[in-house]
Amino acid sequence: MTARVKVMTEGRPAALILTFALPLMLGNVFQQLYTVVDTMVVGKVLGVTALAAVGAADWMNWLMLGIIQGITQGFGILMAQEFGAGRHEELRKTVGNAVLLSFLSSLVLVCGGQAIARPVLMLLQTPPEIIGNALLYLRIMYLGVPVVMSYNLFATVLRSLGDGRTPLYAMIAAALVNIALDLLFVLGFGLGIGGAAAATLIAQLFSSLFCLWHIRKIAFLSLSVSDFKMEGTRPVKLLMLGFPMAFQNAVISIGGMIVQFVVNGFGVIFIAGFTASNKLYGVLEVAATSYGYSMVTYAGQNLGAGKLSRIRKGTRAAVLISLITSAVIAAVMLLGGRAILSCFISGTPEQFEQTLQVAYYYLAVMSIFLPVLYILHVTRSAIQGMGNTVLPMLSGVAEFIMRAVTAVFLPMLIGETGIFYAEIMAWLGADVILVCSYFVVMKKLHKSLERDMHL
Repeated sequence: MTARVKVMTEGRPAALILTFALPLMLGNVFQQLYTVVDTMVVGKVLGVTALAAVGAADWMNWLMLGIIQGITQGFGILMAQEFGAGRHEELRKTVGNAVLLSFLSSLVLVCGGQAIARPVLMLLQTPPEIIGNALLYLRIMYLGVPVVMSYNLFATVLRSLGDGRTPLYAMIAAALVNIALDLLFVLGFGLGIGGAAAATLIAQLFSSLFCLWHIRKIAFLSLSVSDFKMEGTRPVKLLMLGFPMAFQNAVISIGGMIVQFVVNGFGVIFIAGFTASNKLYGVLEVAATSYGYSMVTYAGQNLGAGKLSRIRKGTRAAVLISLITSAVIAAVMLLGGRAILSCFISGTPEQFEQTLQVAYYYLAVMSIFLPVLYILHVTRSAIQGMGNTVLPMLSGVAEFIMRAVTAVFLPMLIGETGIFYAEIMAWLGADVILVCSYFVVMKKLHKSLERDMHL
């Protein structure tokens, strides 16, 4: 099983990053597949109103997921650095501490999520005809936070060791389970939106157990009771890495809620069209997040090994690869977007056409500016892999400001379609900070390495 572990401190950076990212990409495709299937089943079987309800809950769901991913990915940075340095005993203690901290965090998030669900939906002025279903969806998803946390943590452990294949297999299995349960719960049992949410959580549980089973087969990760003791500065270091990333994702999601607040004022048809395209957001981003995971691991391992020049070369290679990838995805979406979006939409011919028009306009805008998003993911992840999660957090604040300001004011100037540019402005704002931050962090680490060599 240790054969799947990949050391990224030797070999061609471009080849390492690409081969590590490809399994993650496929895994993300399958993750998006069951998100898309959820949307298709809800939109086609339950109708436009139900689709709008899921859309109204989207950003609150992403808020929770973003916090979970931020915490676990932050923990993974230290794991990658210790693995790159060959400190296996320290790695075991880090994994043990990360498990305990993740468990405690998930309990807090379950309670917090249940408490804020209804008030936030009301604050966002969710239309009365969809708020009940939106709340039901969120209540079920928030109850499943420990399951989602466990999958993200176990997948992060594997990725930090360079294993991108096991999370891929886990996600393929989860996608198949989710599709089967979607059809059973929604079509077979008539459980509606609640059935779609339950199917997603059961699939996540399956993928979590799959990853855990493979982690237990890695010889140098055989944990003892002592590895779970939170001693010294390790827990603080983990939290200092995880919490800024969680805060970054939370702030980005809150900006998305402001967008949703504005969208909710445009009526159910607009909400449904906006939701249909938002479900493809993950497909647009699928390669970007994979390159991001790859860069966190690559930069973390090479920093642990003290090889800054390899981080620089790897970042340049990842930027080039990501730009090519984003151009290809954008072309596919611009050419085939209408056909893809049609799979999510139902209703009368008039409803169908109006919803499709909204959805394709938004999809086209995002596709044209997709390279901006891909640069964001690569540079942010490289900085995080080098152990700095504060500057990326500031880029998240910039995203929030740009997204919120654009969402509130641009529709006043050019109408409803102005809301589509909130994402683009958020990406641009983050890129400005991240590109500058990358050079600052590299310069600081270079000086630190030189000083250590002279001691």
